Amino acid sequence: MRFDAGLTRSNLDCFLHCTAPTVKSRFLPKSEIRKLNRLWNHREKENVEYFTLSDLWNCYGEWSAYGAGVPITLNDYEALVQYYVPYLSAVQIFTSSSPVNGLREETDSFSDESSDESDTDKLLRWDGCSSEDGGSEQDSRLGFLYFQYFERSTPYGRVPLMDKINGLCGRFPGLMSLRSVDLSPASWMAVAWYPIYHIPMGRTIKDLSTCFLTYHTLSSSLQDTEGAGDDGISLPPFGLATYKMQGGVWVSGNAGRDREKLGSLLSAADSWLKQLGVRHHDFDYFRGIRHG
Repeated sequence: MRFDAGLTRSNLDCFLHCTAPTVKSRFLPKSEIRKLNRLWNHREKENVEYFTLSDLWNCYGEWSAYGAGVPITLNDYEALVQYYVPYLSAVQIFTSSSPVNGLREETDSFSDESSDESDTDKLLRWDGCSSEDGGSEQDSRLGFLYFQYFERSTPYGRVPLMDKINGLCGRFPGLMSLRSVDLSPASWMAVAWYPIYHIPMGRTIKDLSTCFLTYHTLSSSLQDTEGAGDDGISLPPFGLATYKMQGGVWVSGNAGRDREKLGSLLSAADSWLKQLGVRHHDFDYFRGIRHG
């Protein structure tokens, strides 16, 4: 996310900016560009930038260990830095069936072969009860489901995002080797951000107990890499949900614009989940929806 010179950042803007990963950019060999355009119906480009999933996860390494610092201005103009730890809330990685046949063979052994129900049916009626899965067929508009993960444990039972990925990649090596150009437009992830502490310390501020859920696309076909800077490809969230948001810290200053942005991002996340036909436990919990 980039800000125009002279534009005052709201606290919400600061959070979205400081927690958006900027991934090392690579250029696709020209011999692969035409094939890629045919595969995912990309618009013709002379150059195609991409990132590897391993580089994406590395963006969360320091944040997972120490937290991501977000500058906050309180209503009395006091400034502090609030730190948030990222947790993998959900991820679905769809690829084309042809470039990753080798990966598919590795994950077939993790499919549930005892059920008569197809993996496609399982995904479409998925209710959040399973945690991880790999190697499922999907229809042509989504691609091949290489891997999915949905977190259901309490925040205290979770490990930071980088630790979770390191634990999963042994069984699913594509989590490190796949590139954003290998992924279908349906690929996405959600990151839950929980506050841990703020500097300077000493005050208890209810507004800073807010938790965030950010949604990010993983496919190059849905990313505007033409505006990528020298630092790499930024992945600002396309969707957002919040929990325990109260008071005016997150909608102060540009209150009308921030409220509109919060509503728009929440609606986008809801629409995305409905299009894919999945139920995201954290999203429901953040919205106050409880299931029996």
